Amino acid sequence: MDRKRGCRNDALIPGGRSSEGRPKDEVEVAMEMRKLAMVSVLAAMLPLATAEARADAVLDWNAIAVTTAHTANPFAQGRFAAIVQLAVFEAVNSVTGEYQPYLGTMTRRPGASAEAAAVEAAYQTLSFYFGTGNATAQTALNNAWMSSMGAIPDGQAKTEGVAAGDEAALALITLRTGDGSASLPATTAPGPAGPGVWQLTTGCKAGIAYNWQFVKPFGISSAQDYLLGPPPALGSERYTRAYNEVMTLGASNSTQRPQDRANVVLFFQATSPTIAMNEAARQLAVEKGGTLTDHARALALMNMAINDALVASFYNKYHYNFWRPETAIHDGGTDSNPATMGDPAWAPFIATPCFPSYPSNHGSGVNAAAEVLRRLYGEAGHAITLTNPAVPTITLTYDRLREICDDVSDARVYGGIHFRTDQEAGADLGRGVGADVYKHNLRAVDE
Repeated sequence: MDRKRGCRNDALIPGGRSSEGRPKDEVEVAMEMRKLAMVSVLAAMLPLATAEARADAVLDWNAIAVTTAHTANPFAQGRFAAIVQLAVFEAVNSVTGEYQPYLGTMTRRPGASAEAAAVEAAYQTLSFYFGTGNATAQTALNNAWMSSMGAIPDGQAKTEGVAAGDEAALALITLRTGDGSASLPATTAPGPAGPGVWQLTTGCKAGIAYNWQFVKPFGISSAQDYLLGPPPALGSERYTRAYNEVMTLGASNSTQRPQDRANVVLFFQATSPTIAMNEAARQLAVEKGGTLTDHARALALMNMAINDALVASFYNKYHYNFWRPETAIHDGGTDSNPATMGDPAWAPFIATPCFPSYPSNHGSGVNAAAEVLRRLYGEAGHAITLTNPAVPTITLTYDRLREICDDVSDARVYGGIHFRTDQEAGADLGRGVGADVYKHNLRAVDE
């Protein structure tokens, strides 16, 4: 994969032209104006700044990034997180040189402040995607930037670190411009109804995120390389088991759904793979230790894997166009399977997403992330706590990464929106993508 195309590593300078004398583009101008404004504000506020240093700028700004991006849809969250974390990695690694770079275009700055590089890279990418036209988001980012930069001693190292962050942010933003995320059509209409064929479900006017299958991956060559085998045949025993399980456990009025399974349904309905697994990754990074570059690499690899698994998942979804449980159960009398009794009045516990069923996006994204984290930190012996302000009464705790994946699988089945076979396919897809992203990206310099 050609990661150098479209990237620039020229230094940003004030005014309307770059250091090479060419006119600056709007990305460069916006980044430079934000930086100049923040330098002025910081100078005025330095007497008020705390002298206490942050524990880890990479982990701090990962939390800020996830919080900032939470208003985007779950698929865009994965893309934004990958861009931010790759920019942070490139900036930090240009200082420390511990790993092979992603782009190969960064200026080496061995004496720079890696902390300043991390802060600036995250700040500039988040400002570009979320601060433009959003004063509230930009103010929050400015305040976080001032707090982080105020804790880093002034001097040449800090200045060089900021330059590294600017360079990395610009390079990643430029690289991902035109990556397919804004391509049309973003929606699609279902084809003619028939057994096994996806149709619109309650509350849906069109199939959404149709374009996401065409988004350029970060760490794999092509989503098409991850085409799964087809969903189980409607007359098979495997389909029958999956059908009857979701019909019984996933109904809105099910009496066989335990409260702990209802809790995981509601938690993961509100919590995307990006939100859940970045929270887990930050805890594992603190638990296991490591350098600033180690943490930057771990978060970059994991978020690349989440994004790429979601892209590959959508490729499979719209390739197979398999129906959701809601449609399957309503039309159970048409599938030529005498063991699947239909119920036109059946309703799922939570709302069905507006795109095909096979495989599960949550299963794909979470398993991709878990595979990367497993290779970095091990499968078991952890103390992971997941929370989300959107569901403040629910706290989930885990000591194994597999337990998170299992809960996600249950969440979609007990929620009535996926067959168990969708979850199993998503797990296979996610593990494959996660393994490949880990093996082929950001390796140690001596590998």
